[in-house]
Amino acid sequence: MATATATATPYRFFTLQVTRTRRLSPSLLRVTFAGPDLRAFASDGLDQSLSLFLPRPGQSEPVLPMEFGEGWRQTWLDVPEDVRAVMRSYTLRALRQDRHGVTTEIDIDFVLHGTEAGAEAGPEAGATPAGPASRWAAAAGAGDRVVLLGPSVADNGAIRFRPPADADLVVIWADETALPAASAILETLPAGTRARVWLEVPHAGDRTAEPVTAADADITWLVRDEGAPTAVEAIRAARLPEAQAPYAWIAGESGCVKELRRHLVREREIDRGRVTFVGYWRRGLSEEQLRAQAA
Repeated sequence: MATATATATPYRFFTLQVTRTRRLSPSLLRVTFAGPDLRAFASDGLDQSLSLFLPRPGQSEPVLPMEFGEGWRQTWLDVPEDVRAVMRSYTLRALRQDRHGVTTEIDIDFVLHGTEAGAEAGPEAGATPAGPASRWAAAAGAGDRVVLLGPSVADNGAIRFRPPADADLVVIWADETALPAASAILETLPAGTRARVWLEVPHAGDRTAEPVTAADADITWLVRDEGAPTAVEAIRAARLPEAQAPYAWIAGESGCVKELRRHLVREREIDRGRVTFVGYWRRGLSEEQLRAQAA
């Protein structure tokens, strides 16, 4: 694997190592990464999107032709599928900096699926089987190597949460894949901000501590194995606070995201330009299949 070199500004490759892992809940695992390359990493956090490259089983590091600069993607695709690094999209959960403002560590939260979620989670009808990222995270240990494609400029186009200055209500829905981003968003909302929030998780044990926020936030947990209503049902039945300029951020399974956006725009009559919607995954399709469809 070549030494990391910059891609198109403001994004570049970062060669990182695992420093520690922490199980947050039956379905969530936090992995902390560090490495000298992080000196160039910069992000305002929130829902910062990242591309993570993982080694295949039996490899000590991901196979990624970083020496080809902006042409890396096609060169990576030209590597045999059973050899080239596994690429998955994640959001940054947190970063830590030293007293000089230099990034020293970042956290990424992984959703564990199938047997990786463990017996404590209990059975779930239609549960998603463990994929390569879930299996990698479950077995990750200190020193394991990865490559990250991320920002070197704090304010960049891979941050989607951008409420207008006049927003007088923030509406949020996130499933477990978007929970790290939703938590980061809530942590940054200033005091006095009104927020109505729905957080959807598979199991009761995934209902972790309420995100810390200074906002006036009303948070509802939707736990699927407790028979919670669907996100659309829950939000449609809710009475939102009166607002002249609401803003919505909805992220998670793309089918649900589309339904919620339709509800907010057509039924709630929220200006479509004030609804940020991000499909992190699609039920029944792998990320490789999604990329093939997009191509």
